[in-house]
Amino acid sequence: MFIISSSQTTVSEKLIPFIRPFSRFHFTNITVFYSNLISHCLSLKSLSSAKAIHAELIKYGIQRDTFLCNCLTDAYYRLGAASDGFQAFRGIPVKNIHSWNILLGGCFKSGCPDTARNVFLKMPERDIVTWNSMISGLSSSGLVDCAWELFLEMEVNGLRPNGFTFSIVVSAISSVSRGKLIHGRIIRSGLIFSNIVVGNTLIDMYGKLGLADYAFCVFLTMSKLDTVSWNSMIAACGTSGYGEGTVDLFCSMRALGFSPDPYTLSTVFTSCSGLQDLETGKQVFAHCIKTGFISNSIVSSAIIDMFANCSRLDDSVRVFEEMTKWDSAICSSMISSYATHGFPEDAGLLFVLTLRMNIHPTEFAVGSILNSMCNPILVDQGTQIHCLLIKLGFEPNTVISSLLVDMYTKYGLIDDAIKVFGDMTTKDIVLWNTLILGFARNGRELEALKLFEELVDSNLQPDRITLAGLLLACGHAGYINEGWRVFLSMEEKYNVIPRYEHYTYVVEMFSRAGKHTEAMEIIESMPQKNNASIWCVLLGACRTRGNERLADRVAERMIELESRDPLPYLVLVQMYAIRGMWEGVARVRMLMKERGVKKVVGCSWIGVRNQVFVFKSDQILHTRGEDIHDMLKLLIWEMQVVGYSPQEFLVVGDGGED
Repeated sequence: MFIISSSQTTVSEKLIPFIRPFSRFHFTNITVFYSNLISHCLSLKSLSSAKAIHAELIKYGIQRDTFLCNCLTDAYYRLGAASDGFQAFRGIPVKNIHSWNILLGGCFKSGCPDTARNVFLKMPERDIVTWNSMISGLSSSGLVDCAWELFLEMEVNGLRPNGFTFSIVVSAISSVSRGKLIHGRIIRSGLIFSNIVVGNTLIDMYGKLGLADYAFCVFLTMSKLDTVSWNSMIAACGTSGYGEGTVDLFCSMRALGFSPDPYTLSTVFTSCSGLQDLETGKQVFAHCIKTGFISNSIVSSAIIDMFANCSRLDDSVRVFEEMTKWDSAICSSMISSYATHGFPEDAGLLFVLTLRMNIHPTEFAVGSILNSMCNPILVDQGTQIHCLLIKLGFEPNTVISSLLVDMYTKYGLIDDAIKVFGDMTTKDIVLWNTLILGFARNGRELEALKLFEELVDSNLQPDRITLAGLLLACGHAGYINEGWRVFLSMEEKYNVIPRYEHYTYVVEMFSRAGKHTEAMEIIESMPQKNNASIWCVLLGACRTRGNERLADRVAERMIELESRDPLPYLVLVQMYAIRGMWEGVARVRMLMKERGVKKVVGCSWIGVRNQVFVFKSDQILHTRGEDIHDMLKLLIWEMQVVGYSPQEFLVVGDGGED
């Protein structure tokens, strides 16, 4: 046995006398021996050992063996030594198609898709492996459209795709039309009935596209199923909004003798969490205890999330405390559960504790903490978390940066948000949208409009959130004509169909300008005419502007829609009381009682250091009430100094609503 020393990366000198006397008959044994040594270098991830073996091959004249040179070239690229891999490729005396395929794959491994394209064009011959490597490399490099075009070119050249080709292409598809097209070609090839990998990939594709019915058709036509098939189908139901189907499939899976794995159970728990189906979740939880899956961190983290989303935070804490070993997934789930249930301090403490234990929470957990810190009272804690992330060297990414920008804009610290935005070299559409909305909500509408122009110039396609932020900015700035033009051109110019939030911002825009009739016409033209909440926007504007006649009509319409918002009922009670129509007052109050509509009492809060003081609008006495009233007088005085009249913000209602 020949062993590579860990301290000296050269092949043992004992190897030399055994190599020289080998005849042609024994040469194959030497090739196998050296190929095994190269494989051993890969398992050790030792670049120096690979170079030492390369030197031995050159020294003893064995470097002319194409197979060994191919092994060395592949090893160099796998070990991250792209330049050495290219030199090894150049040194191959007789290059075969495997040599070129290794070079092609190595270019993608080293992050050079353009170089790979040049290699592909220069190749003297190509086989199915060549095309698969090229399609896979382009897809993994984010060039999905280029991979799709290459797949079509492959068929034009008369080369028949195999199962691996189809699985690569299907896994990268994000378009329904392309998905159905590739599905048809797979059916014509006959692979869908015999190739289980292709079938599973199709199910996964349709699940991501939200087409669970198509996924189920593929599932039923497969001649053979495995655990991955069931997992893909269960996940497809969950992502497509058919949460109930995941539980039924899980029961069928067990009844047919298939064994669930951790991924199966975590997917079922996720569905129970989305449905808030606590009873089913408990039954699956009991199954996990019986089968021992409770010790799996992926399953345990899903259980913690499930209990938390079903408003059983105590059970989440109990599961977390009973875990013998913590890891990133479990701690992240518990941190997120604390944060989403209004316990930011507990989430922060657990976050710090996990860091001290050298456990790095996921970006999802960090995002939950930042999101829970968006309350302006917690501005100090939020900035401390940001500083801690910088100190710990958390790699900045668009998800965390977007949450930081959102946090700072909710604090009103726009300059800090701009700095976070400017520090990112790569900006996705979510990051742009967050800052545009932040500008619009903080009275910096002109900057929001300017940022939108920069977004368009950056060749990013605005989405529905972008246009919603733009409409909000136009409404707050009073740019009625500009906002209306944006709304009318959404579908034609940006390929975005107006949704509820766009109609809401347009109605608010016209209502702010006092154009209540136009706002009402827009509501009447909506595809969804029975949405009571958008009528509430118009009702509030009519009430503030003193348009009592229209407010009366809007309130009646909202009551007809059986709205559970108390505002229209209170408006009608007030209107009827002013006119002395006491029968109408009694009728509206009876409707409120029958429909379970309760009057919402407004409240305000003031944060002083780490203490929050809350007081309701109908509350007369309050702890430290004198200090609170002094603060309110100071705020009213400051409003009067800048030209605002506090009377504009007071709306008299039934029962003292704010």
